[in-house]
Order: sequence, then C-alpha cells, then structure tokens
Amino acid sequence: QMVESMIENPVPTRAEVADLQNAVWDGTDAVMLSGEAASGKYPLESVRAEAAAVLEAESVKDLIMPRLFDDYSVSEALKPREMDDSKRRTKVVASLGPASWSEEMIPKMIAAGTDIFRLNCSHRRGGDFERVYPLIRKYAAEMGKKVECLGDLQGPKFRVGELAGDPVMLTNGEIFEFGICKDDSDTIRPGRITMKPTIEQNALVKGCQVGTTLLIEDGLMEVKVTEKLSDTELKVEIVRGGKLKARKGVNVPDIEIACAALTEKDIEDAEYLLQLEPPIEYICVSFAQKAQDLQELIDIM
Repeated sequence: QMVESMIENPVPTRAEVADLQNAVWDGTDAVMLSGEAASGKYPLESVRAEAAAVLEAESVKDLIMPRLFDDYSVSEALKPREMDDSKRRTKVVASLGPASWSEEMIPKMIAAGTDIFRLNCSHRRGGDFERVYPLIRKYAAEMGKKVECLGDLQGPKFRVGELAGDPVMLTNGEIFEFGICKDDSDTIRPGRITMKPTIEQNALVKGCQVGTTLLIEDGLMEVKVTEKLSDTELKVEIVRGGKLKARKGVNVPDIEIACAALTEKDIEDAEYLLQLEPPIEYICVSFAQKAQDLQELIDIM
C-alpha cells in the first residue's frame, strides 16, 4: 500500500509521493494500490495520485545526476508539471474490492489511470469475479483503453493466532515464547505468541534457527530467535516492539520454508483464472521462494 494514508484521506503524504518517485528512479515497471483502491474511501483519487506522481518522476529522471557540470544552471530544473498522461510508462495496478468493483466505478477507475486491475484471489467468493471481469473487458473496449488483468493467488498464509484478551504490548528487549498452539486455549498473551497448527505454519517454525528474524504485521514488529526448544517451540527477543493484535501476518525473509507454494485453494483459483475469456494476462504466485514454486503453476497451465 504505497499511498496507505489515502485509505482515509484524499491526498497522499509527501513521504508517500517520494516513495513512488524513488521507485520510478530505481527502474520499477509498475506501482500498486491495495487497500487504497479495494476498500478505501478514495479509490479514484488514489489512482490519480499514483499516476501523477510516477509521470512527474519520469519527466525529471534525466535531470537527476551524481554531480552538476560547471555550466549547469539550477534554473534548468524548473519546468511545468507534466500533465500528458499518455506519456506515462509506469503502470498503475489497482486492486479491486467493494470500493471499486461496481459497474459504475470500473469505467471511472479506467479513466483515472488504471492500467492493470488486480483480482485478489484471497477474496474470490460470491460470484464477484464472474461479475466484474466481463465489465473490465467491456468498458476498456468501449473507452479504447488497453487495460490488463492480474490474478493474484493467495499462497500459504502465515499469521499469528488469536488473542486471550486485549492486544499484547511487545517491548524491545523482552523475551517471549513463540510457538504452535497446543490447543484452542493456547492463545496470544503476555510472554507468549502463538500460531495455529497448519502445515505451512508448522513448517515455518520448524525452519527457524537461532538468529532467524521474524517480521510481524508487514515488518512493523520484529523478533529474533534466541533459542530453539523444539520443532514447534522457540524463544524470541523483541527487536522492534509494538501492539500485537490477532491474526497479523508473519514473514521470515531469511529462510526457505519447506512447504508448497500453491495451496489447494490456489490450484482451484488458478484453474478458474486460466479458463477466463478473453484470457487473463497475468497470474501472480505469492511467497515464491524458488524456481519450483513457479513450475507448480506452469504445470497447471
């Protein structure tokens, strides 16, 4: 969520615009909207904001240089804002959801600058994809716009479990137990963080070693393994604390987790995406760790 503040506000922060522009200068091909476009209050404004930010970044890219020449004048960097969106090369990917996937909103999202619509398979239910996919193709054709679609497979989910009570405060330097739930009453509480006993989450805890870093809630909180008690139990030190709530995501960037990249749901979703007409342009594999993870999808194709 590169302009996450726009879930609640109609304009991005200066830092968010800087993130977008740095991404362009680093060579990105696309920037994405997640909750801002799917469930936020300002989906159209968020598309326009990203499109405008990356267009302006493209227009000044050649002015960024490691040093200024002797005959260079700073006034050369003064220019009107670039307003011709047809010159924009960086794609804007907008996730669809309740805020943006109505028949009224689809053409507005296209007009605002959406190049690729993301269909988040985590929320494929109730016939919404079946309803919205033809609308995208219909309005793109009517408006003469090249609009593509991306099906994003959910992948294995790694999340902390439920809370025993209120959110638990993690304080830097504290030592916590971190393990797989022993039973339904083994919930998160002061001094202990738990995960439900799924195949994927068992593999995550088993793969951890002393020194492994675990990131919680998109990296807002960080813990490091100080002791491995068993394949299902760890002791961790709080490196970057915060208020831990239920079902927040866990990511372990430094290890290869011994589980399949595609779950049963992913296989079902991939088969659905592959039968769409006209064919969908992109299918994303979440949490790909090795070439075999992509091969699993290719074999289905």
